[in-house]
Amino acid sequence: MTDTLPSTAPARAADDKDALCDAFLSLKTRAEMEAFLSDLCTPAEIRAFAERWAVARLLDQKSKSYREIAIEAGASPTTVVRVARFLREMPHQGYRLVLDRTHRSA
Repeated sequence: MTDTLPSTAPARAADDKDALCDAFLSLKTRAEMEAFLSDLCTPAEIRAFAERWAVARLLDQKSKSYREIAIEAGASPTTVVRVARFLREMPHQGYRLVLDRTHRSA
């Protein structure tokens, strides 16, 4: 017996990721999003997402040190550095996209 995945696994994972994105896009209200996240994620996963988002918002303000952000967000310094790296260097720029959109709608 082997522990390798079937050759269709990467394609299936991509299809599943697309389906998940479509599921998120189908939600229309905050209540719907909260209900879906509550079913989909553990409470710890939701807290981790919320923590990273708080860190991203605080980093975007550019007014606090990483240490201050970690304390305010209740995050580890490692999380602050990781989120900062994604904001600064990563090609997908998902944090930046949502930060810019939420600033415009505020």
